[in-house]
Amino acid sequence: MSLAFCPLWARSSFSLLTGVAPPEALLAAAKAAGYRRLGILDVNGFYGLIWTLQEARELGIELVIGAELRHGGRRAAAIALSVAGYQALCRAITALHRDPAFDLVSTLRALPPDVALLLDEAALLEALRDRPETYAAIGPAGFSFYQRAKKLGVPAVAAWPQLYLHPEQPRVMRLLRAIANNTTLARVPENEVPGLEALLPSSREAAEKLAFCPEALEAAERLAARACHDPGLGATIFPGRARRPGEAAELLRARCLARVPWRYGRLTDEIRRRLDYEMAIIEPKGFAEVFLLAEQIARRATLTCGRGSAAASIVSYLLGITHVDPLRHDLFFDRFLNPGREDPPDIDIDFAWDERDEVIHWVLEHFGVGRVAMVASQIGFRSAAAVREIAKVYGLPDEEIGRVTGRMSGYWLPRDAARVVREHPLFKDLRLEDPWPEILGLAALLEGHPRYLSVHPGGVVIVPGGVDSVVPVQDAPKGVPIIQWEKDQAEDAGLVKMDILGNRSLAVIRDALASIARRENVHLSYASFNPLDDPATKDLLARGDSVGVFYVESPAMRQLQIKCGTGEYERLVVHSSIIRPAANEYIDEYVRRLRGGRWEPLHPALEAQLAETFGIMVYQEDVAKAGMTIAGFDAAKADGLRKVMSKKRSGKKFEDYRRDFFAGALARGEDPAVVEKIWRMIESFAGYSFCKPHSASYALVSFKSAHLKAHYPAAFIAAVISNQGGYYGTFAYVSEARRLGLRVLGPDINESEREWIGQGDWVRAGLMQLRELPAKALERILAERRRGGPFADFAAFVTRCPLDPAAVRILIRGGCFDGLHTLEKRPRLMWELARYAHGREAPARRQANLSLFAEKPAGPLPTPPPYDEVDVLRQEVETLGFLASRHPLDLYRTELSHLKHVPAAELSRHVGRTVTVVGWLVTGKTVATKKGEPMEFVSFEDTTALYETTFFPKAYAKFCHLLTRTRPYLLTGRVEESFGAVSLNVQWVRLLGDAPPAERVLATRGRASLPVGEGG
Repeated sequence: MSLAFCPLWARSSFSLLTGVAPPEALLAAAKAAGYRRLGILDVNGFYGLIWTLQEARELGIELVIGAELRHGGRRAAAIALSVAGYQALCRAITALHRDPAFDLVSTLRALPPDVALLLDEAALLEALRDRPETYAAIGPAGFSFYQRAKKLGVPAVAAWPQLYLHPEQPRVMRLLRAIANNTTLARVPENEVPGLEALLPSSREAAEKLAFCPEALEAAERLAARACHDPGLGATIFPGRARRPGEAAELLRARCLARVPWRYGRLTDEIRRRLDYEMAIIEPKGFAEVFLLAEQIARRATLTCGRGSAAASIVSYLLGITHVDPLRHDLFFDRFLNPGREDPPDIDIDFAWDERDEVIHWVLEHFGVGRVAMVASQIGFRSAAAVREIAKVYGLPDEEIGRVTGRMSGYWLPRDAARVVREHPLFKDLRLEDPWPEILGLAALLEGHPRYLSVHPGGVVIVPGGVDSVVPVQDAPKGVPIIQWEKDQAEDAGLVKMDILGNRSLAVIRDALASIARRENVHLSYASFNPLDDPATKDLLARGDSVGVFYVESPAMRQLQIKCGTGEYERLVVHSSIIRPAANEYIDEYVRRLRGGRWEPLHPALEAQLAETFGIMVYQEDVAKAGMTIAGFDAAKADGLRKVMSKKRSGKKFEDYRRDFFAGALARGEDPAVVEKIWRMIESFAGYSFCKPHSASYALVSFKSAHLKAHYPAAFIAAVISNQGGYYGTFAYVSEARRLGLRVLGPDINESEREWIGQGDWVRAGLMQLRELPAKALERILAERRRGGPFADFAAFVTRCPLDPAAVRILIRGGCFDGLHTLEKRPRLMWELARYAHGREAPARRQANLSLFAEKPAGPLPTPPPYDEVDVLRQEVETLGFLASRHPLDLYRTELSHLKHVPAAELSRHVGRTVTVVGWLVTGKTVATKKGEPMEFVSFEDTTALYETTFFPKAYAKFCHLLTRTRPYLLTGRVEESFGAVSLNVQWVRLLGDAPPAERVLATRGRASLPVGEGG
């Protein structure tokens, strides 16, 4: 009979690049081996603690909470014996990551007796032998260490690192260590790859291995029983400061009432009833402080978009956190907070993308060092990253690796790498020799392994008692403090996460409003201007003419708007939620019903709830309501179903909800076929879905953005390009400017600002568009122009604004002096530049620190001929990144004149026919059919219109290798129409034949010269 034993020192894959087995696999193996408890001590962190705790509870295993502290080549296993011990470990790990003066021995000595230390190094044992709760960690080869511990009087505990569950896993460890060390497999130190002695043992095996000290086995079991198994997390940790009972709620109500005139003009009975109802839920739950905090943050900028379920609240609306009137738009507060909901409210606030960091830094400083940190993003391995890293440790050159990984989608999983390379059409011309088959096979072993921490796009947590009393904190590469958990673990632990996010479209609206105020004397306030009833705006949205418009500019969204033929705000709210990837099969049915088609509700009990969306589930709330109505879930369980669909690592829980949903529905006598249909619709929400208030908030920003495009297109497009676009690349927005009838002007040394500007019938490139112009040179030009006014000529410029000759050369080639000296004089300006720069190393001038342009060597300048047209266009592409002066298809005008083709603007007149269209590739999106076959939706344009095409699997397999070129395409296919939206079902593709002058222009920088496929 084997002695009782508990493995205390397992290590999971959350030991970044130092652990192999996922925690759920370790726990399952421990359960199968008959263990009641398991210690998982990850290296220098609690990166996966909350998920591991949840899995352990589901399996009925008590998790021994602790960590392995490593620093300076030394290590110690530390086990929390209480909640206080867990908190002490959090602070110690924080110091290890953030304190440059960190010392392991002094830190271990200072830990309270609530932390047990397990030491397997003689020097550490000697240094800490008098510390309470210090033990000698005895492993299978530890007889001599056991003898030494006995002499020192230190009690022994059976504990050694258990890293593996299978004999092949040391190979994975070697791979991870090679990646971590950025070296090849052969150069990984042997001491970094333990052998099979690190397999998780059975209790019988442990007894056999440690027969020389059976008391150490019993000591391990006793210590495991005394250890902390619950760190006391889960209850909401409120971010606000201490107040007397009820004070926060009183202050919140007063703030709301004070803002009623701003939002509504006067206080009506309806407003008072709604406010009273919300406060009756907010106050008992202690959530008032969260709203006050959100208001403080929202007031840091004039343009914000409060979103998430908070937009259902009149409290949020009155405080200026959100901007959608929940009374006017019928947004129900119970979808945000209800008496059965225990977790804190979801309040996300968008700021202009270039103001977001300033707001975050204000929060970090305002609420105190140590009390604020950002949430982490745990970065793992996708297919391309896994293959790239493995190929590197095999010693393959970057060029060869790039030939493979450059064809991989960022969404493919490592487990798919070998199959994809074997079967996907993109790889059909690729012949891979050894060791590539082995590399691709190994990629699957990296799936699920976290690599490193990055910063969440905007999640911030505030803990009045110190963040590191809850979770360890470390510094992100950009310098901000981050917790070791991503958003799901942070929320499950009870932390209130405020999302402070960057939104480019808010900056677009801000800059467009500023432009029309300055240039056209039209003053609109972002907070007050409300275009929901503006006919021109609604017409623009109904036409799908929304390139550049926030959230509704993707090809799929524009096509949906065309099919629906409506620009009403209420419909836009629906459309921005239904356009999720897994809902494709329901979208056309929704359109059919919207356009008057007959329909029957899925279930009579859902008819009223889904009437607005014609029986189609669109919002997360619809899922929760279906759970309550059909399966008999209570409010808490229904909300749990809603939340589990958007969380990572929720596959098992989602399956549990499925089982409960069917069991509950069938127990209530529901038809199994109907239940299956309802559940299939629920499944379409998995991974990506929104609540109605969130969509309502985004739709309001979309409307304001669309209003500016409809009425002030020049200012709007200039702002879109200046803020580096949205879904598409810069070239697509330049083309959109042309389609709007705007003239596209190049950069000018006197007229251009830093950003693009626009007014009336023109937009002009900003100096920012000169890709290689140094930022300091740009700022110096603008500063000198503000100081001394416009430059009279080139000589005045080089005298007043001494720059490096390379920067001036960029300005000349980019056409910045064409307005002063005409395009034909560019070659002469190059000579003048050379003349002014001549002799800049003269000792006297260098000692006097004079401008390199201060002296002009004597002698006449030559008069070179003007650049030919091709050279001028090539310079444009090289300096701006694309052709601004004309559409690239204009370069092929002669060749196109001999080809029979249909202008894109006339495709609607050829529905049902097979035609040929000329196209310039704008963007593309690859998807998979239900059978798993790849296909692609590709947007093209000609000089008349932007249009959509579909490459179904057969055509995609034949032509996908061509869809990366900066050349005109000839596309032959059948014109198809669906509810008024026209597209081309592509059947044949060829690139337009050789055109040497055009090739000289467009091939100067390869694919980067024009933004083909950007934003896809």
